[in-house]
Amino acid sequence: MALPNTLVREVEDKMKKSLEVLQHNFSSIRSGRASTGMVENIKVDYYGAQTLIKQMANITIPEPKALLIHPWDVSAIKMIEKAISDSDLGIAPVVDGKVIRLVVPALTRERREELAKIANKVAEDSRVAIRSIRRDANESIKQFEKEKKVAEDESFKLQQEIQKLTDRYIQSVDQSQASKEKEITQG
Repeated sequence: MALPNTLVREVEDKMKKSLEVLQHNFSSIRSGRASTGMVENIKVDYYGAQTLIKQMANITIPEPKALLIHPWDVSAIKMIEKAISDSDLGIAPVVDGKVIRLVVPALTRERREELAKIANKVAEDSRVAIRSIRRDANESIKQFEKEKKVAEDESFKLQQEIQKLTDRYIQSVDQSQASKEKEITQG
């Protein structure tokens, strides 16, 4: 349990991490545009070791609907191609000499709706995580008050500060979700 004077800072750090997780999860949700997040965390069986594509290759976006993967080890092209084909990405990789090209197809209306639901669930999970952080902090504050480490008015102020942080981070989640849904639907 944190000390009363460091609690707010720790709560904000945890909420910030929840927001970063949300952004990372959103980057892996495909929209109509190319994004390095679509492929960088796909694991490749690279000589018996599960290795992320981002650790094996340079990933670039030469145009809005295309990705280029330049493996540092050209002999890994077939392994990367197989990993992308086996993933749930739904894009067929095309080997073009020493690079792998991915062209992001336009999304169907049904797929857009499905992706919007996934984005909604990811955002809700993030909201739940932030509220859980708030609940834990408030329990700590009440414990401090019980142990006479903080006065009642100080306890009230700390809980208000925690609530302001919660509101601010929930609002950030809402904005990120709206932005992601717009990206998905307009793709």
